[in-house]
Amino acid sequence: MQQMFAALQQLEEVFEKCSEGKSFFGGDTIGYVDIALGSYLGWMKATEKIAGIKLLDEEKIPRLVKWAERFSSSDAVKEVIPEVDQLVEFSKVLRAAFRAAASASN
Repeated sequence: MQQMFAALQQLEEVFEKCSEGKSFFGGDTIGYVDIALGSYLGWMKATEKIAGIKLLDEEKIPRLVKWAERFSSSDAVKEVIPEVDQLVEFSKVLRAAFRAAASASN
């Protein structure tokens, strides 16, 4: 978890430099970097729910949190990003399958 928090802190710094005070990494509109990083937001939120931790902490990474809110609220993103509860349920299915596979190989 410490590595994850360190990586998010670095992303916060990169966002500050790249965005130059604008809404997204490349400026005023969503670009490639936003899409690449934004594709992880659903899983990050699912991890928060599963593990009971706060990855996107506004006190530690306020600019990145605001970016995530702007990105997630985009109409184009809303149409394709999975719901957090669906990802949580999918992770349960995956964990059960991995446990079954591990039991079968023993």
